[in-house]
Amino acid sequence: MPDDDVAGRLVYVNGRFCPALSKETGIVRNLSGEDFASPDSVRDEIRGCLSRLTDGFTDELAAPVDDGDIQLTSNAKLSSPNHNVGDPQSQFAINSQHGSACFAALNTVRTGAVALVDVPDGHDEGVESPLPVLIVNARTSDGGAPHGVTEEDTAGVACHPRTLAIVGENSCVSIAQSCVDLDDSETDDGDEDAVGEEAARLFNGYTQVFVKAGANVTHAYIEETGGMVTPGVEGGFVEHGGQIDGSDARETESNRLSMRDTHLETIDVHVTGDEGTYRGTVMGMGGTGRSRVVHSVSLLRPGSHAEVNGFSLAGGAQRTEVRTNIHHIAQGTESRQTQRNMVGGRATSSFRGRIRVERSAQQTNSEQLSRTILLSDKARIWTVPSLEIIADDVQCAHGATVSDMSEEELFYLRSRGLGREVARNLLMYAFVDEVSSSIDKSIQGEYDDEFGLRSRCIERLQNLVPQGERAIMGEFQSV
Repeated sequence: MPDDDVAGRLVYVNGRFCPALSKETGIVRNLSGEDFASPDSVRDEIRGCLSRLTDGFTDELAAPVDDGDIQLTSNAKLSSPNHNVGDPQSQFAINSQHGSACFAALNTVRTGAVALVDVPDGHDEGVESPLPVLIVNARTSDGGAPHGVTEEDTAGVACHPRTLAIVGENSCVSIAQSCVDLDDSETDDGDEDAVGEEAARLFNGYTQVFVKAGANVTHAYIEETGGMVTPGVEGGFVEHGGQIDGSDARETESNRLSMRDTHLETIDVHVTGDEGTYRGTVMGMGGTGRSRVVHSVSLLRPGSHAEVNGFSLAGGAQRTEVRTNIHHIAQGTESRQTQRNMVGGRATSSFRGRIRVERSAQQTNSEQLSRTILLSDKARIWTVPSLEIIADDVQCAHGATVSDMSEEELFYLRSRGLGREVARNLLMYAFVDEVSSSIDKSIQGEYDDEFGLRSRCIERLQNLVPQGERAIMGEFQSV
């Protein structure tokens, strides 16, 4: 996007800041190790935010919570004495954790730069569509391994991107994070002994968002690394009465270099001011072999509101996982969560969504819905929505569905002249559009933009469109 169309842009390649491709402004800048060397260059609020860990390992709440005549400041003592989770190392606490604290701590120790979005009070107040802030993390095929390093020296490379957003009172901001592959084939020097494309890559990101009173934050996280998965790995489908063998596709998928890669991302959001609003969307569409995204939102002040939307696309032989945690702590908070999953090939995916309503969070209104489409008989999904309600004056609901594409809807589209694959792809994109439409319009791009998010999403969906007729006819759906 041109500089005039963004409020700021920070670009990182293999975790290293690229000033030539970036646009630093008054609210967007990169923090390096030199900035932290001087105690006056970075204020204490930023240092305190960067020191926080997830899963309750930082016990102090990001903001005090009123509970009658007292103020709650300890995460371990919420809803005490009978319903508090206690020490984060206790078995009761471990059962409700997402296992992200260790990776957040590793990121804190190993990160080389911090993408800082520091929005002052009253910034773009009342603006309906503020210019977005772009944070791009690009990966090369060698993961940034130094030339001359062989596989005998290292089995892989890792990068630990860090993002911190602090949004002031009555401010409005749109933040878009993107993880992409950078095609650097032209820079290959032909050194067969170098780690290069054969190095396994670990991406361990950590994003923190703090929303103050009256602030309005729109946040999007889009993961597209790892290229395209191999289509047709499910094999064994029937077309024109003949049996199709997918063994060649399975072998191609198992040898695909990105199957060795791991993508981890922890997104930790705290609404610390009255009437603060956070709208977050996570879209995982990459081809990385293993990926896990943990998205946590804590509502700490009265009137705070959160919308959490997610889409996970898995195919080939991928293993993907999405974990969410919406924590209602203050009175009169509200949340809405929509999770869409689409699993094809021989992929395995899981979704674990947790909503906890503390005793202090009376008059909470919360909804959670997870919907999944299985594109092949070999695909697998585990979806586990959960509610933990300690308060007694709440309105909460959750649900989950797992189904295949509707034969009735496919018949309707095909009776109107659409081909089988086109009809399936149309239904697949309609399933995704509810989530993707919540992203900033400038990020989505125009309908005819071949590089826009819509076009990229359609391309990946087309790669997973089921081929041939189903072996077992009829519809399946579990509610």
